[in-house]
Amino acid sequence: MSTVAPVVWTTAGAVSGRWREHRSASGDPSVAATFLGIPYAEPPVGERRFLAPAPRAPWDGVLPAVLHGATPQRRSPYGPDPFVPEPSIPGGDLLTLDVGTPDPSPDAGLPVLVYLHGGGFIGGSHASPWYGGQAFHRDGVVTVAPSYRHGFDGFGWIDGAPLNRGVLDWIAALDWVQQNIRAFGGDPGRVTIAGQSAGGAAVMRLLTMPAARGLFRGVLALSPADMPVTVDDARVMAHAGVARLGVAPDLEGLRSLSEAQVLAAQAEMSREEDDPLPTMLERSGLMLGPVIDGELVPGTVAEGLAAGIGDDVALLIGATAHEFDLAVGDAAPRLADLDARAALARMAIEGEPAGALIARSPRDDAVGAVGHAVTDITFRRYVALWAAQRAAAGASPRTWAYDFRWTGGAEGLAVHCLDLPFGFDILREPTAVRRTGPGAPQELADAVHGDWLALIRDGKVDAPVHAEARSTIVYGDPVRDVRPGYADEERFARATARLPEPAAP
Repeated sequence: MSTVAPVVWTTAGAVSGRWREHRSASGDPSVAATFLGIPYAEPPVGERRFLAPAPRAPWDGVLPAVLHGATPQRRSPYGPDPFVPEPSIPGGDLLTLDVGTPDPSPDAGLPVLVYLHGGGFIGGSHASPWYGGQAFHRDGVVTVAPSYRHGFDGFGWIDGAPLNRGVLDWIAALDWVQQNIRAFGGDPGRVTIAGQSAGGAAVMRLLTMPAARGLFRGVLALSPADMPVTVDDARVMAHAGVARLGVAPDLEGLRSLSEAQVLAAQAEMSREEDDPLPTMLERSGLMLGPVIDGELVPGTVAEGLAAGIGDDVALLIGATAHEFDLAVGDAAPRLADLDARAALARMAIEGEPAGALIARSPRDDAVGAVGHAVTDITFRRYVALWAAQRAAAGASPRTWAYDFRWTGGAEGLAVHCLDLPFGFDILREPTAVRRTGPGAPQELADAVHGDWLALIRDGKVDAPVHAEARSTIVYGDPVRDVRPGYADEERFARATARLPEPAAP
């Protein structure tokens, strides 16, 4: 391994990184160059606070790129031990990204993975050790992990400020990739965007946004959801959230508040209903996220798919089997005296849809039924409907679906985020072992990572497309199988009156 720091020239100036060695599960070593905290836009502070991202001004000399940039997350909203480790890094230089490459030379022509972290659009960290991409570097892929504004800073309505500042950050980062990734050994024509949970929702938004056309050729949507917020929703939430702070929800008023005060207003906007069960069909609980503004974000994902936006982009989409089955939380005491059907009736799920959902749940009590309903409502119904919608579009056969069903981890179910250590092939990473257990099968990581790699490298997956009999890649036991999938979730979505029908292709 070279002792000379790698140096790459970007459009704004030179950056120096570090060489890093990685050993695979078999012990084989590989080396990659890592560049951390590269700025892709000006810091959104001072007069730039709450504005669209501005291109980074050029710098003189060589900028050391050896530490992660600051994160918008100041502390995890999911407690001291979130499922995915999410470092919070102080500072105002928030719009940076990390790049890893096995060959930082302009003529390498390697495929590129851009990964947008999750966190409910109010948290998460691009600096997670899970997202380092070492296994992808080993396999000849350049990785990019951007930071972007979330919470009220990224998505709150402010009179006089652009909406969807977080979305604008995504596009600015992807523009930076197009302009600079060749210098790091990447091919700007072979970019795949990926994300999980809110990150999955983000990449599905980008897939169906005209403003993002041409910035990527593939999408890996892991546990995506659609959480549409209208402009009116966003305005009402902003007024309610900042009213008690004594300022107007405009640029002058919001800029007069400290970061802590804005986070307090954000917490007020994200407050759950006293009884969340009856409202779960209307929304999944996230109050801050991309706003349907009719311009940058013109409509829902389903509407974008119906319009044919992104038909030429390869898509691998899927979810875990029991995403939020354990996320009933404060609703659990209210379920103690109810049976499964009565609990689902509180959510307006009755008749055949209720019976089918109970049959799919790994538990037959009220908590199990409601938990699996939350899983289907929040994630799996969208996978089913979007994959079916793409499958029905004759112009877009390149859609693959997956269903992660391995239950050998610490929770005993295929819960939210459990697929990430397998897809990133990091089963020996200490924080991943806490979630997967020490005996997690490397064969499964080889299968999941292999399918991600195929999409990134080749633009296709070695499996029938979903249009063929709803073919779905199922990970679990056996390790990898292909069979029809998501039919139950699709029927559930269509049979439940208050769930939206997908627009016709």
